[in-house]
Amino acid sequence: MQVIETLAEGLKRELKVVIPAKDMEARMNERLEDAKGKVRINGFRPGKVPFAHLKKMYGKSIMAELVNELVREKPTEILSERGEKSATQPEIAMTENEAEADKILNAEADFEFTLAYEVLPAIELKDVSGIKVTREVVDIDEAEVTEQILKIAENARTYETKKGKAANGDRVTIDYLGKVDGEPFDGGKDEDAELVLGSNRFIPGFEEQLVGAKAGDEKTITVTFPAEYPAANLAGKEATFDITVKDVAAAAEVEINDDLATKLGLESADKLKEVVRGQIESQYGSMTRQKVKRQILDQLDELYQFDTPQRLVDAEFDNIWRQINTDLEQAGKTFADEDTTEEDARAEYRKLAERRVRLGLVLSEIGEKAGVQVSDEEMQRSLFEQLRQFPGQEKQIIDYFQKTPGAAASLRAPIFEEKVVDHLLSEVKVTDKTVSKEELMADDEEDASETKKAAPKKKAAAKAEAAEGEDAAAPKKKAPAKKKAADDSAE
Repeated sequence: MQVIETLAEGLKRELKVVIPAKDMEARMNERLEDAKGKVRINGFRPGKVPFAHLKKMYGKSIMAELVNELVREKPTEILSERGEKSATQPEIAMTENEAEADKILNAEADFEFTLAYEVLPAIELKDVSGIKVTREVVDIDEAEVTEQILKIAENARTYETKKGKAANGDRVTIDYLGKVDGEPFDGGKDEDAELVLGSNRFIPGFEEQLVGAKAGDEKTITVTFPAEYPAANLAGKEATFDITVKDVAAAAEVEINDDLATKLGLESADKLKEVVRGQIESQYGSMTRQKVKRQILDQLDELYQFDTPQRLVDAEFDNIWRQINTDLEQAGKTFADEDTTEEDARAEYRKLAERRVRLGLVLSEIGEKAGVQVSDEEMQRSLFEQLRQFPGQEKQIIDYFQKTPGAAASLRAPIFEEKVVDHLLSEVKVTDKTVSKEELMADDEEDASETKKAAPKKKAAAKAEAAEGEDAAAPKKKAPAKKKAADDSAE
């Protein structure tokens, strides 16, 4: 077998592999000899089939098997011998000329194929002891814990039917039918819907017009959907809602006590406070972690500059671009609405894709050299988390991860990355800084220390809004979900 390098340009490689016809024929003959005593052909005793007849009947099919095996196995062997790692699956090209292919199968011509691939760049690890990060932490006071418990209590509070008019804070039970230009619209109808007046769950103007209503009232209210409403067909439109009020109920007093804790499945008010404090600490801890991680990635981005395999960059860019366009479509927006152009947005997200790939390769190298491993138990926990998010689809999800090549890597990658970040935190200088929760929750884009180096994020992604978990046309108003499709992860 001959391996001839025909291209070595940057990370790109192309090889021509030639296996002489005589070698192919020798391999075929070995298999024919092995098959001689096994095949059964009418007119011949077992093991007595003439070799020429055997070759005439099975030669081409055996040669085709050999070709497929060589194409499947040789690339890995060749790259190993060259000491190279391909960034993606090498592209393999063989002759498409039917006459030439026939000659190869008849062992009358050498078998040739080409390999085209990009090598993973060699990365020389650098000293990270000079990296400095600030870990922002928030002191959680008793007032914040109490505030959160009160919100929980309000959601768990009971209501009792009352006579008379509905006031803010009362819960009304209603049937409604929404119309635009006199025609009902999808998602604009519900029965026995419960709404606490003043909760601002519905679009502006809806709840206010129910204040003063009584059980049995039928009324029609008029509202205007916000210009930024996620459902583009309703955004900015005037709508009417035919409403039947079926019940008005007043809220019971909210108290933080053992009864409330018991209602929530806990043994005491003290335990409830402990759990809520833990949840707040976890929430702030996640924000702190993301900011620390961003600082590390930004400084690694400064330390490491090298060419990235374009096929990896293309794949990463395609993922990002698909999410950007999905977000814009869901929000009913265009790039012009976000003060940019498709060309400029492409350029920005291309930079982000290159950064992600480069940092991913760096983290992979750091993790490999540090002996970072992802355990089976960690993989199982990650899989269980996937199952928990999609109840009723457990079998499909398990089948997907078992049968889809590379699917398990999507579980492993984020775990591995976080463990590498943990390793780096043990080697870099970390300074704790106490901040307010407002400072901690401030958008990274507003943090002056990160403005220059943070991954590029266009408004098209950052401001895309969607109604999650329910029909976008329903009058319920959800808090705008800022979808940062360009989330700066090196996965």
